[in-house]
Amino acid sequence: MAGFVVLTATIPLLFVIYSSMQLSASKWAGLWSSRLPELISNTLSLAVVVAVLCLLLAVPSAWLAARRNFVGRKLAIWLLVLPLTIPTYVFAHIYTVLLEPDGWLGQIWQAIAGQGAVVDIYGLGGAASILALATFSYVFLLSYTSLIDSRRSLEDAARIHGASRWQVFQRVTLPLMRPALAAGLIVVVLHTLSDFGAVSMLRYQTFTLSIYLQMSGRFDYQAAAGLSLILVSMSLVFLVLERFFRRQQRYYAGAQTRFVARKQATPGETVLIWGWLGTISMFAFIIPLGWMLVWSYEALAQDLIDAKFWGYTFNTGLVSLTAATVAVMVALPIGLFHTRMRSWLSTTYVQLSSIGFVLPGPVVALGVIAFVIAVIPSFYGGFAVLIMALVIRFLPLAIQAQESALSQLTPSVEQAGRIHGAGPLQNLRRVTLPMIRNGMITAWVLVFIDVLKELPATLMLRPVGFDTLPIRIWIEASEEMLELAAPAALMLVLATLPALWIMMRSHAVRR
Repeated sequence: MAGFVVLTATIPLLFVIYSSMQLSASKWAGLWSSRLPELISNTLSLAVVVAVLCLLLAVPSAWLAARRNFVGRKLAIWLLVLPLTIPTYVFAHIYTVLLEPDGWLGQIWQAIAGQGAVVDIYGLGGAASILALATFSYVFLLSYTSLIDSRRSLEDAARIHGASRWQVFQRVTLPLMRPALAAGLIVVVLHTLSDFGAVSMLRYQTFTLSIYLQMSGRFDYQAAAGLSLILVSMSLVFLVLERFFRRQQRYYAGAQTRFVARKQATPGETVLIWGWLGTISMFAFIIPLGWMLVWSYEALAQDLIDAKFWGYTFNTGLVSLTAATVAVMVALPIGLFHTRMRSWLSTTYVQLSSIGFVLPGPVVALGVIAFVIAVIPSFYGGFAVLIMALVIRFLPLAIQAQESALSQLTPSVEQAGRIHGAGPLQNLRRVTLPMIRNGMITAWVLVFIDVLKELPATLMLRPVGFDTLPIRIWIEASEEMLELAAPAALMLVLATLPALWIMMRSHAVRR
């Protein structure tokens, strides 16, 4: 089963390799002399800076939310997760508007820095900040899940032997979080490498933007495939490094040990906690939400929300629900195979299954189209082809989240079930799945949210007349029709709330 899933996930890669082979040596030389050095430098710099910013934002926030009781704690967790509901291109559009000299953030900055001062968002710093605000929640979610599922025996042992709280965090808690941090960071890096929306609006030249320009402007699919092949190679390097650093870093907790208890924060600590979490929430969610509410009100006042809008909403929910469910189901065999039978083959499976996430959406769509036309042409233009592409695109999210949960499940628990006569499937259903439920729910929610926001593959593969909210946002925002783009963006946030509620409820049941 795992092999079949991996084979399907590599369809876009096979398309890229085949098309790249059509490039002549002179064209490769031309790409290298004209574009490649700058693209490699820009893309790697962006990925590294975004990863560092996400760590700085997410790890302290996850620790405070998991280890401290304070007024408004549940609200803070929601505010730190909800940025995942906002597409990167919406983030970029909102902040480019607000940071203009006549925007209210731009006016505040001029009052602080002096008249005429302008925030230059069109560069590495601006693109990295936007992508970090949009993606740090991946690291926060997985880190928070790891912290609330951790047991107190190791930390208690360290305190008994005289370790300070900082030493306990540095030497015990942080190492225990490594699988979750590695999983979250690789998701962030892959997301950054394949992002199209933010970098295109901020005009920051990366591989993804250049690939899109080659395909849409020059119609040079061979050059686009060549650039995609280099992007995949870079992504595989990140995946290999992530696996190398996680090797032999597997930590198990006994089933009967107690969870770490949260400490009640003092009034002074609560103020400091909210000073940190509130500032992050302000820029990552509250300001974008305020923009969406203001312009949605304008659309409502002008009676611009009609039956077509609700049709787009239904289509978006149907696609996201189906793709997330399928992705979690097909990712489980890969996660189980890699965590329980770790080998070069299982590592190869994980790396190959991540290909779709690092390829730009248009390339994934073209690969799927080529496969469907060649093998099952009757499916072309259908709903199943769209779901297939989206599952390939976001399969790594499901694998990483479930594998992180499986890596903390001691094999002895599963072995006990087998000793008592349970067959493999019964043991999976009655022992393994209940114990990794949080990881599976997190995986489903992450895929659901990303499919909600996905644009390029949906644009190319949707059935005729089957528009979704991201497609409408892109069309309206590109035409500066804010009163039409804002309601669709707001609906994406509202559509995500039930999925996030399910995930938060699962954590509450465990604790």
